[in-house]
Parts: sequence; structure tokens; C-alpha cells
Amino acid sequence: MKKTLLSSFVAFGLAVLPLSAQAGTVTVKGSDTMVILAQRWAEAFMKKNPSMKIQVTGGGSGTGLAALQNGTTDIAMSSREIKEAEEEKLRARYNTPPTGVAVAKDGVTFYVNESNKVDALTVEQLKEIYLGDTASWKAVGGADAPIVLYSRENSSGTYVFVKDTVLGGDDFASAAQTLPGTAAVVNAVAKEKNGIGYGGAAYAKGIKELKVKKGAEAFAPSAENVKSGKYPLSRDLFFYLRNKPAGDVKAFIDFALSAEGQAIVTQVGYFPVK
Repeated sequence: MKKTLLSSFVAFGLAVLPLSAQAGTVTVKGSDTMVILAQRWAEAFMKKNPSMKIQVTGGGSGTGLAALQNGTTDIAMSSREIKEAEEEKLRARYNTPPTGVAVAKDGVTFYVNESNKVDALTVEQLKEIYLGDTASWKAVGGADAPIVLYSRENSSGTYVFVKDTVLGGDDFASAAQTLPGTAAVVNAVAKEKNGIGYGGAAYAKGIKELKVKKGAEAFAPSAENVKSGKYPLSRDLFFYLRNKPAGDVKAFIDFALSAEGQAIVTQVGYFPVK
């Protein structure tokens, strides 16, 4: 995580007042991976604070960070770290470095149909599959059948994570079908016996999660493996702000990081940061 984005908060300085700020209302926008989690936080927070309104919408990490730049959301949810260009735009407009707060952990998970006999792949095999270099399940121990690829839009933080971490920055195969959210990817893989897709660990229901091989061992995206770092596709999930959190925004973030908020992380299917 970049030094300027550490969870320690920075001075407010001469920041431009956000357009989205309204007393008693906090807007949260971005990562589809985090939508269900943020909605659960919002429901619990508003139950304890009935005068507050937390508005949660998805659209992808890139969309949330763009909304943060435009002043149309108080909090951007992101399943990836902010890019330098995005940070520079925020700094230039609001005259203060943005703040990033890790609020949960996740293991990016590759899903296959429950009927697929493949249980684990290496990161290199996943790369070859998503680059289109491996086109049959037979090449990785499965059936003699074509691999059907599902991916996410380029505004997705998970898309960026997979492109950077698994594909080494190369482009996805042109045959990969782009779907608008992780739930759509899971639904497609559940219906397509030769399909493969990816997303957050909390969505891995109704399909089979692939383990990821490291040497002679294969690791599932479990709480233990994500926390220990043994699972090679672990990541943090972030809230990004224009500047130092205060008032209602800070109260909501404090709740997300509280024991009750972190218990909700586990209930949803992700992993606590505390």
C-alpha cells in the first residue's frame, strides 16, 4: 500500500468541500465485490443510528473512485489499490492526499462448474487459460472439452487484480465473455459445465472453488490461508476517501472496523482485517 494511503489519517488542509456531503447521509459507491458487505454494514449501522442514512451502490472500483474524484460519493469502495493517476487527480482537485482504509480481506477465487473434475490449478495455468494459450480442460487434467471464459468489465477492481497478478499485465483472451458483476459470473459458471470465472470469495456459492497450487501444495481461499498469506491471490478490500474522515463518515468507518463490523465481514464470507 502506498505510504500516502496508509490508514493513518491526514490533515484536511485546503480540501474542496465534497458535493455529496449531506448531514446525516453517507454515500458509498464502487466495488461490486464489496456491495453486499457494505449493505450489511449499512443496515446494522442505521439500526443503531436511526437518524443516519447510508446509501450503497456498486458499479465497480473504477466507477467508485471516479465518483470520489467528482465529489458524488463520500466513500469509494475498491477491491484494488488506488492507481497513481487516480491519486494524483484527487490530490490536484482537493489539495490533499486521499486516504485508504483496509476494511476487509478477500481471496480472489476462480470458479468452475460443480461437475468439473479439476480441483486445483497453478497461477501459471490460470494465466495460460485466460490468455487463451490453454483452450481445453484436457490440458489441465479435465475433460476433453473447450474452456469457456468469463471475465469482468475493466472498471472492476477484480478485473484489474487478475490482469496484474495472474496475467502479469497482459490482456485477457478475446474469447473471454465480459459480464457485469460477480453474481453474473457465478450464475454463468453454474449453468455452463465447461465454464470458468473469477470473483470474491463471498460469492463462491453454487459452483466449485478452485484451489491454487504452490509447489506440491494446493491452497483454498479459506480464512486461515488468506490471513497467513499462503493463498497466493489474497488482497485487501478498501474504503477510499478524499481526505481525513470525520463526522458521519468516520462513524461509519469506525463501525465497519469495530468487533461487530468485522463479525459481519465473516458472516458475509470475507475475512476480517482485525
